[in-house]
Amino acid sequence: LGDVYKRQILYCEGGFLMIAVIDYGAGNIQSVVKALKFIGCDCIVTNKKEELLKADGAIMPGVGSFGDSMDSMIKTGAKDAVLEFIERERPFLGICLGLQLLFPESEESPNAKGLGLLDGTITKIPADTGLKIPHMGWNSLKILKHDGIFKGIEGEPYVYFVHSYFLTAQDQSIVSAQTEYGVKIDASVRKDNIFATQFHPEKSGKVGLQILQNFIDITKR
Repeated sequence: LGDVYKRQILYCEGGFLMIAVIDYGAGNIQSVVKALKFIGCDCIVTNKKEELLKADGAIMPGVGSFGDSMDSMIKTGAKDAVLEFIERERPFLGICLGLQLLFPESEESPNAKGLGLLDGTITKIPADTGLKIPHMGWNSLKILKHDGIFKGIEGEPYVYFVHSYFLTAQDQSIVSAQTEYGVKIDASVRKDNIFATQFHPEKSGKVGLQILQNFIDITKR
């Protein structure tokens, strides 16, 4: 094997994997990388199509503006790379803004078009809830599907959120977990090979690490 290819083969307990963390200029990359390394899985950070398409699984984190992030995805080539990666039916995990970008649009950036892979609305948490916006900190999850990335996670675990906009999925059958913050929030979705969370697994302690490990285990199959 060539040196470049060797560097792209990543070891997780139980076998060799290639996991890509997608860098499209939306931040929060190093927290994800650190969490993956903590569970014994190294990773490559890339926005290059040729590198991403060699990966067995991919994670797209993100913080910031919906519109600015879509602009960045287009400029870096990450948009086309992500669409082709998902079309090849490989496991994909979107985190926070990485969840919202999977949908057609967001109230935050009315003129921006998202990836449109899933259907639903992204709207601002209402100011009349009397709660602080952004929703920042720990909140409990109601898990609706105890498989996939939530395998082995019982009860209503607490996970870490940082967001002002939230998802209401059009097809509620794709929703795998919800939370309450003045309104009901679809906090995690799954459709085929696409997984996504509004919360940050990489900042959610043992529960978050288990979610990431579950995603790695799915990628091994």
